[in-house]
Amino acid sequence: MAIDIIEHRDDNAVHRILEALPEWFGIPEAIDGYAADAADDSYGRLMALDDGAPVGVVLTRRHFPESAEIHLMAVHPDVRGTGIGRRLVERVVDDLSADGCTLLSVHPVGPSFENGPLCPDPGLLHQDGFPSPGRARGPRMAGPHAHPGPGLARDRPRPR
Repeated sequence: MAIDIIEHRDDNAVHRILEALPEWFGIPEAIDGYAADAADDSYGRLMALDDGAPVGVVLTRRHFPESAEIHLMAVHPDVRGTGIGRRLVERVVDDLSADGCTLLSVHPVGPSFENGPLCPDPGLLHQDGFPSPGRARGPRMAGPHAHPGPGLARDRPRPR
């Protein structure tokens, strides 16, 4: 498996990846919306390619020069658990940090939801210096849920 992480805009590939994850992205209108976001120039986008075939995507949105959010992240089920999601997040952090961003928010869905966590490795963000958001109980809370880290600077010590 030769994985490349590149800046790439492909709304059809985003659509295919999300359709392959019906337990998490099972609403056709939502899939269409994310695919449209992938074509929108106001979103940053990275794709993971396996020998040229798109297998992962992350869309980011800059709200201010110093802050951004991960709007969407998905990895095709055939390659989940191989580190592609981690590589996508690491690349996002590297790129944003190099561009002066110091705060990244992410809105993971935890195991309290009927289909389990959307972030199968909750330690991923914690290991990268982001505090654990805890585990929500009951129905999904409305509104954004920022989980800011101590900044994106790579020279800061990481928790062990």
